This record gives sequence, structure tokens and C-alpha cells, in this order.
Amino acid sequence: MTSVDVMLPYYGDVEQMKLAARSVMSQHYQDWKLHVFDDGYPSDEPAAFFAEITDPRVSYEKNDANLGANGNYRKALARAEAPIVVIMGADDVMLPNYLDVVVRNFDAHPEADVVQPGVQVIDELGIARMPLPDAVKWAYAPKTRVPLVLAGERMATSLIRADWAYFPSLAWKTETIQRIGFTQGLDVVQDLALLLDIAAGGGTMIFDPELSFLYRRHSASDSSVRALDGRRFDEERRFFESQAERFRALGWTSAARAASNHLTSRLNAGSLVIKSLAKRKTDSLPRLIKHIVS
Repeated sequence: MTSVDVMLPYYGDVEQMKLAARSVMSQHYQDWKLHVFDDGYPSDEPAAFFAEITDPRVSYEKNDANLGANGNYRKALARAEAPIVVIMGADDVMLPNYLDVVVRNFDAHPEADVVQPGVQVIDELGIARMPLPDAVKWAYAPKTRVPLVLAGERMATSLIRADWAYFPSLAWKTETIQRIGFTQGLDVVQDLALLLDIAAGGGTMIFDPELSFLYRRHSASDSSVRALDGRRFDEERRFFESQAERFRALGWTSAARAASNHLTSRLNAGSLVIKSLAKRKTDSLPRLIKHIVS
């Protein structure tokens, strides 16, 4: 059996974190370990919750100092030892078949570096939703009823047209993601950067449409706030420019064109112009308009 490390960097809602942890412990597939890294959340409740769990596969530790999201994710990644690692969001939910889907695909494709299973988006209340960003993701995601192998320029072009992957739901070959690591200075495009590094390095991604993961999207999430005030798009624009140069050097003309155009990113900025006007947040308009036309 292939063992899996589920890493859970945590800071935030306690009840949603408990739900995430319980979803790991409810997996049909049993060869897993759950590692929780509490980034100094000001409550004793998480520690008390895990103190009552006797399953030796579950570990909990609280950081001595707050590392921030990126720092806590890097710490969690460095601790992974199993052949497969999942870096789960502390407010997301694994359906009971999640690890079955992941391990089945890695067993069928030993060369794979990452597996993306089927995902349903939920809101703060756990209700299934399809907000505009996720409708765009769905429109651009591969349409298949069976697992699909993606690699090279095809993988890069598909993802850069619209990043249809959901980072907390991804299962990675531990050796690959530890070798690549998290890029310093990136926040909102960190997951896409990892996937494009895999594509450019000759790696492979498996997309399996079987629903097995619930991704929670909050209206007040960091990425949403950054998008509304335009900060997200500053990072995206710099990133797409660098990727266009990279793909041109590789001779990947369609991927380079998709990166230069970054059409869905521009459309996202355009949709927020109206929202910014409605909220009278006009200070963000220059950033948003710059991204639309550049």
C-alpha cells in the first residue's frame, strides 16, 4: 500500500478545522497520517480537540511564533515523508473516497507528479455554489469521464488559460513538490507556479473527474480581497509575463501566447470594475484597468 501524508497548516475557524480533520480520519483508504500545524491561533480549543484523539496517525503541534501562511506551508511541506503528500486547506473537506481516488491514480500512473480529483465548491455554510471564478474554471477544465494524463505544453496551455486546479485538493508526489518548493514572493499564483514548473520540467499531471473533495470559497478570503483592490492582478501580470518568456524559450508557442494574453485574468479584473464601483472602492480602478489593457 502507498502511504499518504496529509499536511494541515491551520489558522482560523476552529469548527471548520475540526470538520477538515474529521474528513481525513473518515477516509476509506487507511494508510495515511494527518499532521496539523497550528500557526499560533489564539485559542486552546484546537489543542484540546486533538488531545482527545487517540489515533496514532494524527499529530498536532502549535508553532512557537506565527510563521504566516507561506511560512507555515513551507514548514508543513518540509515535514512530509510519505511518497504522496496533500497540503489541505483547514476549512476544506475530503469526501470519504478522496484518498482512494488519489492512490488509485498514482498506482496506475507511477510517473505522475500530481493528481487533481473532482472538486465541488462550497460556501461558508457548506452549501454547493458555482460563483463566477469557478464557473470559468469549470468551462476551461478538461472534459472527460475517465482519468486524463496531461504533460508538457498541453498541460501548461490548459492551466494558464484558466487555472482550473484547486490547490488544497491536489495530491503530489512528495519528491517532486519538495524539490520544486514554494516560490518566495508569490501568494495568489503559488499553486499555478508549482504546476507550470512541473509541466516545464517534463512532469505529468492526472485529472480524474470523480468527485471526492469539497473546496470552501469564502467571499472574504485573501485572494478575494486582493482581487477587489487590485493587488492580486499586480502579481498575476508579473507572473504571466515571466511565464510567457519561459515558454517562448522552450518553443511552446501556444503556451506563450496564452500567458501573454492571460484572457481569463483580464476578464476577472473586468468583472471587478463593476463590483468596485458598486462598493465605491474607486481607488482600485487604476490597478484593475491597467490589468485589463496590459
